[in-house]
Amino acid sequence: MAQPVTIKGGKVRVLIGNDATPIVYAALCGFTSRSITFTKGLEEVNIPDCADPDKVDWVGRDATSLSMSVSGEGVLASESVDTWLDSWHSIDSAPVKVEIDFPAKTIVYTGSMQVETLEVGAPNGQRVTLNVSMQSDGEMVRVTTPTP
Repeated sequence: MAQPVTIKGGKVRVLIGNDATPIVYAALCGFTSRSITFTKGLEEVNIPDCADPDKVDWVGRDATSLSMSVSGEGVLASESVDTWLDSWHSIDSAPVKVEIDFPAKTIVYTGSMQVETLEVGAPNGQRVTLNVSMQSDGEMVRVTTPTP
């Protein structure tokens, strides 16, 4: 049996873009953990058995929407706090790029996301932490590129 090709957490990067043309993306300092969630909205419909109408229906499901969310946690870094706060204060979504870097390929999602929540934790005598939640705002475009 062959072993699977896996990667470490640092190979998943969340980058926030600026308002320059072209957009310049940067990974914000402080994240120690990231989580990417892909969600598909489903609509259910009962599908009857035409030959036996008294038989219990099976449920059919149709895809209705796609969504992507990013959550992350780590330390509150002076280098990135203004970017996070500006993104949260803004009525507009932020340009975001999510990179998943495997040895043989890189998967990149690019699009816009709203910064939904910023949670600052401040335990006495310990480092201040930051928890972030972002939600996609429209399509997140996927591009897979083989690594040379």
